[in-house]
Amino acid sequence: MNNLIVASQSPRRKQLMEAAGYSFKIVVSNIDETSPESMLGEEVPEYLAHQKALAIAALHPESTILAADTIVLLGNEILGKPIDSADAFAMLQMLSGKVHRVITGVCIWTPKATDLFSVQTEVFFRPLTLDQIHYYITHYKPFDKAGSYAIQEWIGMIGIEKINGDYYNVMGLPIGEVTKRLPK
Repeated sequence: MNNLIVASQSPRRKQLMEAAGYSFKIVVSNIDETSPESMLGEEVPEYLAHQKALAIAALHPESTILAADTIVLLGNEILGKPIDSADAFAMLQMLSGKVHRVITGVCIWTPKATDLFSVQTEVFFRPLTLDQIHYYITHYKPFDKAGSYAIQEWIGMIGIEKINGDYYNVMGLPIGEVTKRLPK
């Protein structure tokens, strides 16, 4: 496919798209990532992915644009990217011993159509010790990750008991579903 733009600065999304064999360029949208207050948490990722795609489409109207947004949802609370170590620590303590959902909203925009969808994965965390949380934050600095963790890092190996759904969705892009839906 020619003229594919990935509207993301996420190194994980870049890695997954490259591993799936796509040629693309990265263009970051820099949109305001707030959503309407009345919006349900489950709806936020698709809304933000759509906003990102539209911002890039305005600049590149002949391209195919892939935009995504991933959130961690604990109950009804969205756990975004932590602002500092204390925030990361608090989030990981909240996730410890609990089940949460990772939802990635995806927008595939073309000049002819827009495909907007989301994928959900349940993640079951084992109880984490304070030392494990401190170690992870100190050594892996998860400040660019929703919910303060990455499944493919140390915390995923020792802290995640199981998942119900797409592993790559938890990494930030449900690459199997994206591959199925991207125009050929």
